[in-house]
Amino acid sequence: MSLRSVPLFLRPLAVAAVIVTVVSLLSSLLSRQIPPPPQLSARSFLVWLHGLGDSGPANEPIRTFFSSPEFNRTEWSFPSAPLAPVTCNNGAVMHSWFDIYEIPVTAVSPNDENSVLEAVKTVHAIIDKEVAAGTPTKNIFICGFSQGGALTLATVLLYPKTLGGGAVFSGWVPFNSSIIASISPGAKKTPMLWFHGMVDEVVLFDAGKAAPSFLEQAGIQCEFKPQAYPSLGHSITKEELQYLEPWIRTQLKSQ
Repeated sequence: MSLRSVPLFLRPLAVAAVIVTVVSLLSSLLSRQIPPPPQLSARSFLVWLHGLGDSGPANEPIRTFFSSPEFNRTEWSFPSAPLAPVTCNNGAVMHSWFDIYEIPVTAVSPNDENSVLEAVKTVHAIIDKEVAAGTPTKNIFICGFSQGGALTLATVLLYPKTLGGGAVFSGWVPFNSSIIASISPGAKKTPMLWFHGMVDEVVLFDAGKAAPSFLEQAGIQCEFKPQAYPSLGHSITKEELQYLEPWIRTQLKSQ
């Protein structure tokens, strides 16, 4: 019914009725509970540390294994080690986080602890920059392979706060037990995950096997998974990365 068909003296009543109807409709809509917007995944940060002679960009395809929604807001860092002469390679210059005296690395190989500590400062600076950008330390994960795995362990143990987790692939303990006194209470709460091939001829299995007892002595829990990869040499498999992805998701959800 249009207002033209309404007698002139009734038009104010018709207009009032329209207004009442509109107000009632708006009240009804506003009284309905509007569902909250979907919650975004927490911002997280993952640092991947490459092995001796490798580079950060060469490892970037690793991120394709992390496709769950929890990683939608994950920032990645694939830094490259500086170029430096390496003793075990007759002084050849290559990307190296710290000096390595001998290959294969064994449980009793000597370590250049001073250069390890310098490398730790580099990774700590990366972490601190991300924390300043707003990422909680418990959403920061450090992962690394071989030399990068050894640096991962050193980075986690010497960081003053609890991180989300550290994952070591075919790494070793790059310092002696005296370092335990420098590990903060916060660092001792950082979860650790360790992979090591049982037929590794570059970083021998006994070098990796020494890590759980070292970490236990330091009061740190570590999930050690060599039994799952009995024929694995000095490399990373997709199965390891497929295990790492839900492990990190679990750590994020536990916070």
